[in-house]
Amino acid sequence: MATSIGIMDSAYFVGRSELLAWINSTLQLNLSKIEEACSGAVHCQLMDAVHPGIVPMHKVNFDAKNEYEMIQNYKVLQDVFNKLKITKHIEVNKLVKGRPLDNLEFMQWMKRYCDSASGGGLQSYNPLERRETSKGGKDVTRKSASSQSSTKSSTASSRTQSTHSARKNEANATNQPVKPPRPSSSGGPMYDEQITELKLSVDSLEKERDFYFAKLRDIEILCQCPEIENLPVVEAIKKILYSMDDSASVVAEAQAMISQQHQKEDVMLSPIYEATEDGPISDSQKRKNIINIDVDAAANTTLSPRQRVSEASDVHCSSSPLVTY
Repeated sequence: MATSIGIMDSAYFVGRSELLAWINSTLQLNLSKIEEACSGAVHCQLMDAVHPGIVPMHKVNFDAKNEYEMIQNYKVLQDVFNKLKITKHIEVNKLVKGRPLDNLEFMQWMKRYCDSASGGGLQSYNPLERRETSKGGKDVTRKSASSQSSTKSSTASSRTQSTHSARKNEANATNQPVKPPRPSSSGGPMYDEQITELKLSVDSLEKERDFYFAKLRDIEILCQCPEIENLPVVEAIKKILYSMDDSASVVAEAQAMISQQHQKEDVMLSPIYEATEDGPISDSQKRKNIINIDVDAAANTTLSPRQRVSEASDVHCSSSPLVTY
């Protein structure tokens, strides 16, 4: 089902002219831009054409001009999606602003869904009758009918004028030399398509720019937290963020800041060597001290209890100030 189509699906490669022709022929409208359907009323009637009777057309407002009025139309559309168990997410905040790219993508999805749900045929649907129950539906029908009649009359008048001018040119061709045709000042449909493609590319670039700017702003806010703002890694990130130069030296300086901090930590965590007043004790001196301690312990174990008492009395007597010789 079209509810789960990917962004690289063929539905998202349908052009604006094809979409406009499909909308105007299905609903008997006269839209000239996809953004004119940003109110959501056209989407509601397209769903009504595919699923007759499921959309409450009396709640749809074709005369919606403000965003809060457009949001009401999208609420009706969302209720229809919920009834049909359609999981497509509607970007209401972007659509009501009339952005070309967002409205184009959503209308491409709508066409894919309508084609898959109806099998590509909606012959029995009467859009004029269904639109009369909506707010502003009659005005939209009247405007579209008048515009269609004006276009027909303009094309007919242009045809008659072209025939008259052709006859005059034929009459004057015998008396005047043939001049090379002058290029028209208007660009034509080819230039209009190029302008539309450029607008779409600019819009996509703006969206990508806003996305990465928001990411950088989140990183900046995180680096400003008091708990981590003094860490060397955070300082290095700030140096890259706030640098005015895009050369590789900025990254090298940030890496140097982090490596210096690691060196300081390695020095602080190095083992502490034993030292005396004269200098550090060598390994041979340490071995001699250990041997002397072991010898004294062994000698104490070999002495008898009487010898130990006599040695202890000698020590006490020698250190006592009351002993006389």
